[in-house]
Amino acid sequence: MSAVALSQQQSETYTTSDGVSFKIETVVSNLDVPWSLAFEGEDLYFTERRGKIWVLRRMESKRTLIADIDEVFADGEGGLMGLAFHPEFKRNNFLYLSYSYRDGSRTLNKVVRFKLSENRLESNRTIVGGLPGSGIHNGCRIRFGPDRKLYITTGDAGRRVIAQDMSSLGGKVLRVNDDGSIPSDNPFGNSPVYSIGHRNGQGLDWHPTLRFLLESEHGPSGFDGPGGGDEINIVEAGKNYGWPKIHHKESAEGMMSPVAEFTPAVAPGGASFCTGKGIPQFKNHLFVATLRGKRLMRIVLNPKSGRQVIGIENLLTGVFGRLRDVIEGPDGYLYFSTSNRDGRGVPHETDDRIMRIVPSNP
Repeated sequence: MSAVALSQQQSETYTTSDGVSFKIETVVSNLDVPWSLAFEGEDLYFTERRGKIWVLRRMESKRTLIADIDEVFADGEGGLMGLAFHPEFKRNNFLYLSYSYRDGSRTLNKVVRFKLSENRLESNRTIVGGLPGSGIHNGCRIRFGPDRKLYITTGDAGRRVIAQDMSSLGGKVLRVNDDGSIPSDNPFGNSPVYSIGHRNGQGLDWHPTLRFLLESEHGPSGFDGPGGGDEINIVEAGKNYGWPKIHHKESAEGMMSPVAEFTPAVAPGGASFCTGKGIPQFKNHLFVATLRGKRLMRIVLNPKSGRQVIGIENLLTGVFGRLRDVIEGPDGYLYFSTSNRDGRGVPHETDDRIMRIVPSNP
């Protein structure tokens, strides 16, 4: 991969608790609230919350605008959010976006499939529409799983009761086929619902070898319950993750408690596993970008089962402010974005930025 666009952020070397030394390189700067990052081959695509989607071709220094979607309604936490590529993108050129829009006086969310033709989007199709939306708690992280199904997080849109209401798609994790149809093996019959009882899921990824799904989720954080209560959940078909009946470290029969809970709040954003290709010591570790926490969390799981957290390390605390998303690139390095221009941060003069973690001695 070309390094033309990369410049060293600062000369400081950071060291993890187990002796991994790394530096930070800036990939692109002066962005407007980037929300989701996704690679297709060596090209880095990203969304901005006000409606734009961009690409950096082979990490070149100049970003190219793909689209500015007029339908996007950017209000509060809503706007253009999730981004995913079809597993067979090279054959069909399908790109998926999730975003807020207006339907009369209502704010809703939807997932739309586009065909990417060179540097433009065309022939769109709504995959899932009419999802509860608001200025808060929209969810909207989208990712294809190892089963080639599209998974979608939905928030409670500030209406906590809908997370337990099977007549609503809010406060859920959804699972659909690539055309929006419902998989025959979904747990609730003819429904896209995969799991229920979620407040505001922000990150999804699958363990690289064990293949189960982990989700990062915002807890009450003092707004509609005790402070904190942010979660990392192992998401399984048909399970109930409790919101709003249980939260924090509470438990109840028939409801799932998180594998990790954070109080005070950290406001987890995107979450991704690292395969260890670029930094072997990070193999199978989960990395979570945090907004309120202003740090990148490294979560180490039991290497045999993967279902118990055996260590959590905070990296880059306070160095770059609010962090929104983190993914692994094709080079094996971790790429993460800031969210300091979202109205809740203190922007650096070059914010917002996408950066990457590289070994100090590759």
